[in-house]
Amino acid sequence: MADYLDDLRLAHVLADAADAATTARFKALDLKVETKPDMTPVSEADKAAEELIRGQLQRARPRDAVLGEEFGIQGTGPRRWVIDPIDGTKNYVRGVPVWATLISLMEAGEGGYQPVVGVVSAPALSRRWWAAKGHGAFTGRSLTSATRIHASRVSRLSDASFAYSSLSGWEEQGRLNGFLDLTREVWRTRAYGDFWPYMMVAEGSVDLCAEPELSLWDMAATAIIVTEAGGTFTGLDGRPGPHSGNAAASNGLLHDELLGYLNQRY
Repeated sequence: MADYLDDLRLAHVLADAADAATTARFKALDLKVETKPDMTPVSEADKAAEELIRGQLQRARPRDAVLGEEFGIQGTGPRRWVIDPIDGTKNYVRGVPVWATLISLMEAGEGGYQPVVGVVSAPALSRRWWAAKGHGAFTGRSLTSATRIHASRVSRLSDASFAYSSLSGWEEQGRLNGFLDLTREVWRTRAYGDFWPYMMVAEGSVDLCAEPELSLWDMAATAIIVTEAGGTFTGLDGRPGPHSGNAAASNGLLHDELLGYLNQRY
């Protein structure tokens, strides 16, 4: 079995470069921000970070394909790097420090491409998380300064902490009542949003999280980190991995209950 550790080391190098580029422009008074066709913002830092990562991958892994949020797919083959240069752009452009660069390597296999390496780097929080298939999940400042992380063992909803991003998406999909029912059953709810709640599930500080609409680059890195930490990552349809256009993550013990509530439609 491939160990993917060389790819993980490369992902850290890519994250280091992206961190330098994004932090240099964070809170810049002259930061340029545009609106994409889907009405979401994109900053010059998003584009610069993705271009930087693509350039390094072209030199280090010229045979691999690259899929990024800002510039789409380039190349073909059984290995595909998936990049979100800034997950949490709305936070980034407003000076909120909860944003991260998401880097994943996906490999073709049964059921399509599956993530085998993931790095989530949040430099404004001074945090980084990562995982490689079969090697567990970790957090720390570097590969040599790391702590292994594990999902929680909370087994009752009444003791569980549930994180989410917003209410509007659940309402648009007709899932709001089930969502609200879930919030009434759990011990605690907080709207952290973006990559962060998935990393909290992996660390065991949050037990459940979900979002009703996401893209592959939002989920590829977080999915491998959650699963390597012993948690469960699926779509709302229960399909494992980051392929359903939405996400549900948990410590595994509460996953069926999580999906049951979020699939209630009134």
